[in-house]
Amino acid sequence: MRFEQRESTPLAFGILVPAGAFVLSFVICAAVIAWSGVSPLTAYWHIFFGALGSKFAITETLTRTTPLIFTGLAVAVAFRARLWNIGAEGQLYVGAVATIALGSGLLDLPGFVLIPILIVCGFIAGALLFLGPAILKVQLGVDEVVTTLLLNFIIILLVSALLDGPMKDPMAMGWPQSPPVLESARLPVLVHASRLHLGLVLALIVVAAVWTLNVRTTWGFEMKAIGANPTASEFAGIPINAAVMRVAFISGGLAGIAGVVEVIGVKGDLTLDLSPGYGYSGIVVAMLAALHPLAVVPAAVFVAGIFVGADAMSRAMTVSSYIAEVITAVSLLCMLVATLFLRYRVRWT
Repeated sequence: MRFEQRESTPLAFGILVPAGAFVLSFVICAAVIAWSGVSPLTAYWHIFFGALGSKFAITETLTRTTPLIFTGLAVAVAFRARLWNIGAEGQLYVGAVATIALGSGLLDLPGFVLIPILIVCGFIAGALLFLGPAILKVQLGVDEVVTTLLLNFIIILLVSALLDGPMKDPMAMGWPQSPPVLESARLPVLVHASRLHLGLVLALIVVAAVWTLNVRTTWGFEMKAIGANPTASEFAGIPINAAVMRVAFISGGLAGIAGVVEVIGVKGDLTLDLSPGYGYSGIVVAMLAALHPLAVVPAAVFVAGIFVGADAMSRAMTVSSYIAEVITAVSLLCMLVATLFLRYRVRWT
């Protein structure tokens, strides 16, 4: 058996294979659910209804979709240029720290001025965090997978120290949390009596901007060329190091915005449980989307819906909500196999 690269992929094949991968992932996970002693169909119904079956369910799914769009875009931008950003979680928290540092009283400005400032500063904070590993990669050849992954733990420990020290809210009765941001810094709510905020609209605007960057600009072409063949790109005159630094700046900044919108849109303050793993889930979102910016949106909705629906299912049935982790992991593996067959055909000899 050998693999031969396809010269082209038919449109119908490109649609049916990923769809089949999703169906296969749910069939595999059905066996896991049945092993726990409950009906897979009933469990899947509770997941679907818990994610999309009511106004509350839909708004909660979209609320969790918002940070996943930002972290999914951050990972997709970096991976497209073969820059492996595993540090979106740390970049998210750095963006949140910048938001609290400026938005909890240091800048007392009207909301239409303060909110853009916080978003820009959160973007810069996340971007600067990723520039460190990018510089080490460019100048010394250090593997960015290791540096970005380890930076996540360093940033979490730093945030813990800040919440027990200079950023601790004196009114929190000893609980490690920051002071809340000013009311003028909070994002408007999109749906009454819900947590869905304007950050979702901002996320969709950023998706359109990243797609435009990819397909309409020289920078986007350079990013794609580096990801396809860095040696040929360098031979063609593309400044590899400069392009890598630009990709790192954009990728880290997008993850930083995720931390900003979680603080000013949902939480209002900073605690260690600000993110339930949005940075790591962003990797799943990006891979399910095949690194395409527009496909990040449905992939983020899918992952968010699985997690919200699994929480509802665990309350209604005797199945752990961790089944959501299994479903997303199996979906990712099936999608990776589907991608392999989209790019290569199998020849038997």
